[in-house]
Amino acid sequence: MTLTRRELLKVGASAGAALAAGWRPALGRQDDLITRPIPSTGEMIPAVGIGTRNYGIPNAEALAPLQETVRRFLELGGKVIDTAPSYGNRIDRETGSFQNSEHVLGDIMSTLGARNDIFLAGKVDREGREAGIERMEASYEALETDTVDLMQVHNMRDTATQLATLREWKQAGRVRYVGVTTSSDRQYERVENALANEQMDFVQVDYSLLNRGAAERILPAARDRGVAVLINLPFGRGRLFRAVGDRPLPEWAAEFDCASWGQFFLKYLIAHPAVTCPIPGTRQLRHVVDNIGAIRGRLPDAGLRRRMEEFIDSL
Repeated sequence: MTLTRRELLKVGASAGAALAAGWRPALGRQDDLITRPIPSTGEMIPAVGIGTRNYGIPNAEALAPLQETVRRFLELGGKVIDTAPSYGNRIDRETGSFQNSEHVLGDIMSTLGARNDIFLAGKVDREGREAGIERMEASYEALETDTVDLMQVHNMRDTATQLATLREWKQAGRVRYVGVTTSSDRQYERVENALANEQMDFVQVDYSLLNRGAAERILPAARDRGVAVLINLPFGRGRLFRAVGDRPLPEWAAEFDCASWGQFFLKYLIAHPAVTCPIPGTRQLRHVVDNIGAIRGRLPDAGLRRRMEEFIDSL
């Protein structure tokens, strides 16, 4: 069974206090953030977002810290949040209850009254037209919304069929942008074919300082085709943090206003001319504050990016 909405609304005191105060995002804080255009329209979005793969919760008490993370993200000027129906199905072994990431995010947006402040990216992961439609309708219900800003064919599953439906939904106003995703180099050729042959606004791909394969052909192709790029796995599933360990940042990181390893890894990606927005998985408040710091100040130029690659490759 799933948690009821009544149960999910029993959040912590800090979230309740924010709501009682009539919280709304401090939009003025966005002025100093690095933003990127969506090529197909020119719409600007902040250049770092949130991935919600681990936003599933086993009980109502687990909702409050996630809500506070999203609240702070928006307050600091963040906007892009990516989810999927397959994300975060955490079962409570004692009660058998769970809420996946879509349900959690839908509840957070509703409770904060923040749907219009979020660039919401979802996914469809089914084969066949009717199965895809059914899956997306369920996602809209879980997310408590009538429209999604970006809907993506997840991991290139039945790409042509699902993109055809998404373009219909775009015409009908239920989706603003359409795209595809991958997190595996085994699918890169299929992504390249989609970029060459399909009409779409976004591609999402895995890319990091330790996993630079997407920069060889996918990123240039996306730039040439005027397709925005979301980056998943920007920390290489945590391998980058394990690689640097407790080393201090190199002194030259100050040349691009870098204050942490997380910002080091994100600024490398954001500085690529084809990259629109990395979406690191972000559950903790301190991480969202640090990640937003990556879109303030200077970015590394081409020479510094090569130096960053050489530094990581030497570890």
